[in-house]
Amino acid sequence: MAYRNNQILLVDDSPSDVELTVHALRQGRLATSIAVAEDGEQALDYLFCRGIHQGRSPCDRPSLVLLDLNLPKVDGLQVLKTLRADERTRAIPIVILTSSKETKDIIACYRLGASAFIQKPVDFEEFRNTIQETGAFWLVRNEPPPPEAFAA
Repeated sequence: MAYRNNQILLVDDSPSDVELTVHALRQGRLATSIAVAEDGEQALDYLFCRGIHQGRSPCDRPSLVLLDLNLPKVDGLQVLKTLRADERTRAIPIVILTSSKETKDIIACYRLGASAFIQKPVDFEEFRNTIQETGAFWLVRNEPPPPEAFAA
């Protein structure tokens, strides 16, 4: 069984959604650490160890990326496309967590290699449950990709 670091990268520019997501994950004791990127550029810098994250090890990948679509600087679709195009990040599970339920967004995300597409619930309790169920599946039940699934 692969080592589970249970690190999450949450990419969302909504402070209230970030707060709710982090709270739900911590309440469910699902993640050992949660990094937050407020825009697509910060997410790419984090994952590719650039800019303020240049000291991070590229081998220290998150177990899961929760990615919003509507982001400043670099939108979620471009982040997804970039991550799936690079062998160093291609195998990381990426769950789209967005307010959109547009068919064109769902199609685009799956064509670009999203692992799942979840519309953010409006109801607080439903939002919390959705985050905890998503975290439990990807961080506990799902078998994560082994290190060999990534390019060096």
